[in-house]
Amino acid sequence: MADSVSDATADEGVAADDAEGTEPEVPEIDLPSDAFDAVLDALADRDPGDPLRFEGFGVARDGDDGDDGDPAGEYRLDPADGDTQTGLTERELHAALDERAPEVTDWHAFERVVGEFGPRRAFLRWLEDADGATVATRYAALAEGIERAWGELRITATVTDRGARRYDVRHADDAGVPADELDAYDDPLDARGLVKRDAKGRYRPLKTAPSLAGGWVFPDLGPRDAYEAVETIYPATVANWHREREGELDVSHWRETMARQSGIYGVVKTWDRGEGYEHVNWVAEACCDDSQCLKRREWEYDEETDLDVDGGDGAFPCREPCSVVVSAARKWTRLESEQPRTYEFELTPSEKEQVEDIIDAVADGRIDEIREADTKEGANRYRTRFLRAKLFDDEENLAGVPTEPDEEDEE
Repeated sequence: MADSVSDATADEGVAADDAEGTEPEVPEIDLPSDAFDAVLDALADRDPGDPLRFEGFGVARDGDDGDDGDPAGEYRLDPADGDTQTGLTERELHAALDERAPEVTDWHAFERVVGEFGPRRAFLRWLEDADGATVATRYAALAEGIERAWGELRITATVTDRGARRYDVRHADDAGVPADELDAYDDPLDARGLVKRDAKGRYRPLKTAPSLAGGWVFPDLGPRDAYEAVETIYPATVANWHREREGELDVSHWRETMARQSGIYGVVKTWDRGEGYEHVNWVAEACCDDSQCLKRREWEYDEETDLDVDGGDGAFPCREPCSVVVSAARKWTRLESEQPRTYEFELTPSEKEQVEDIIDAVADGRIDEIREADTKEGANRYRTRFLRAKLFDDEENLAGVPTEPDEEDEE
């Protein structure tokens, strides 16, 4: 399931090259001094003859150290499809590597700038499909810009003429909008303010809800800052995505999560009274649908019992019931503890259907999409106000039936 995340977008340039069998047009790359110095440092830490591997060739120190213990200063280059070059001076090595600058800068970008393997490196490599395409193909695509989707984000990766990665991070709705027409930021921690409220200014308790407001851009981030911005906007999503890819996602199912609740949330444990798990299906259907959360639910009722509700199609996994689910379940626990009563109302068939339409529209968040003039819609505001005027009494009781009838009325 984790591999399906790579289908979020497709790089059209790479696809076209593969389809036509043509050589990608690799941009001109100048070997920067920091990349070359990183190669020398890496070679200094290796024994003579132990090669540093790049795509298509290897580089090693040639010969033993001198009498003073310093490297002999001669290097060798072993192309995979050519003759080995030996006895290279540092200057000659620099010239040879400058001819292979894309491969060297690619190594430098991930091994030295991004750092050791983990969620950050895996994510940044995934952005440019670094584990499934050659350096030449990727650099040609990066020159045009490789776009990837991550939740409601659109991330565009590019490469400079010195092989450095740069990233544009913005809301998907703002794809194609010039950066100078958006609010630009350069500090990834500024994203904390962007995720607090939706486009209408309402607080967002769930950071992975599909309600992220747009109108902003991080137009020129380096690899580490790009990762930090994404993790700030969608906390722990990359980390859990990576754990899932590595087969190490630790899932905490409903029953074990609820068993840990205490204090005011401990009441949720009383909801499970041995009558099955239908109530958890209701919770998952209400909270964990794609329309409500961008995560893909991986937790079930317990380790042996799957829920009947689909977990969604999100790119990143949800490993346990979140605080929003637990908080909602606490309220539903109390509501579901009430004893049912029988109420009698008289509704026309159209009024019954209208009540159903209103519930659906509120549950699906479609109220704002229904135009005031569209009275054909059951959840239309004027039509709903007419229903209220007709059916509510002065005490706002539906059809004049009180919610808590007097004891005399009950008798």
